[in-house]
Amino acid sequence: MRPRVLKSQADYDAAMARINQIFDAVPGTEPGDELELLLLLVEKYEDDVFPMDLPDPIAAIRFRMDQQKLKPKDLVPYLGNKSKVSEVLSGQRPLSLAMIRNLVSKLGIPAEVLLREPGAKLEASEILDFGKHLPLSEMLKRGWFSGFTGTLHDLKDQLEDVLVKFAAPVGSSWQCPALNRQRVRNGGTADHAALTAWRIRVVSQALRETLPTYRPGTVTPMFLSDVVRLSYLADGPRLAKEYLSKNGIHLVTERHLPRTFLDGAAMKLPDDTRLVALTLRHDRLDNFWFTLSHELAHVGLHLDHSDVDVIFDDLDAESSEAWEREADEMAAEALIPAREWKEFKQSHGKSADQVKAFAERLRVHPAIPAGRIRFEKHNYHLLNDLVGRGQVRRQLEIDSR
Repeated sequence: MRPRVLKSQADYDAAMARINQIFDAVPGTEPGDELELLLLLVEKYEDDVFPMDLPDPIAAIRFRMDQQKLKPKDLVPYLGNKSKVSEVLSGQRPLSLAMIRNLVSKLGIPAEVLLREPGAKLEASEILDFGKHLPLSEMLKRGWFSGFTGTLHDLKDQLEDVLVKFAAPVGSSWQCPALNRQRVRNGGTADHAALTAWRIRVVSQALRETLPTYRPGTVTPMFLSDVVRLSYLADGPRLAKEYLSKNGIHLVTERHLPRTFLDGAAMKLPDDTRLVALTLRHDRLDNFWFTLSHELAHVGLHLDHSDVDVIFDDLDAESSEAWEREADEMAAEALIPAREWKEFKQSHGKSADQVKAFAERLRVHPAIPAGRIRFEKHNYHLLNDLVGRGQVRRQLEIDSR
């Protein structure tokens, strides 16, 4: 047969038959060269079709211990303590990424053996450096690390493994986007590690839902006005979530982490949907409807027309940036049209009854004009009974701690 790459069992059988015929060929002769080539082709085919299993990681560790005459106590610097060494060698404890790194770098055991994955290599642990700056205690208390049940001490001991699992739903995009792909409106010095962790959390929550693909151009002034009109109904926030979902926009609520100064964010997701995430740090209907409208405005005005992926907002902070002014203006117009607001201010007082009558005429919740009055007068003691305190979290089913 003419030697060629083996692509089927029939090719393999024919090559083996030919090898048997010329097995005693003298090296350096034409049959000998043919035999050598056929043996290489057969070896490659067997490696591809019948790959050998990698050795068991524990067997590999014990083999290296025998080679270097190591005792279990000698593994303490690599595995943590005597108890962990005993549990690993007995198969009662899986190897953590930190242990694997030590065994690869100190004992020279191949990473692919310890990871049970041919060709696997350990990458630099950027996520571990990131984890050292996180509010781990708060994240653990909130139950953000699914499947982990240990203490804070255990968490720090297994930090790389836990964070890899935590960030897995967002893939390689767990890191804060490049500066030209994110915008942050913030009045304080933001803790960017905590901001990134919050982003991972809300994206992970959103990706649990299957929504229709978002169509760029969906969020128009009319669309935003339709969302705001849902405020007129008693369960407006819940209905807004349902309405947005039908249009490919996730609405997720998650309390902000310490030092993030955050009200909400608008994001593009890898599945071609959009995400509006709110912290509800002010659990009031006036704040909810303005923040929701502001983030939706960012979706329609900015995410749909730029390469920016994430916009974070602290709406207590002043901003001179054009993007923020545009989102503020679109949100304000959807909540109360400028013409209607000007007329109301000129011809009416600001009593609770007048505010409620005005809201009824516009078919919006009284919290919306009440919140506007409080903001413009910089007096947040006015109209307290109209702003809907404590009426958002309970509808959107988030922990109100």
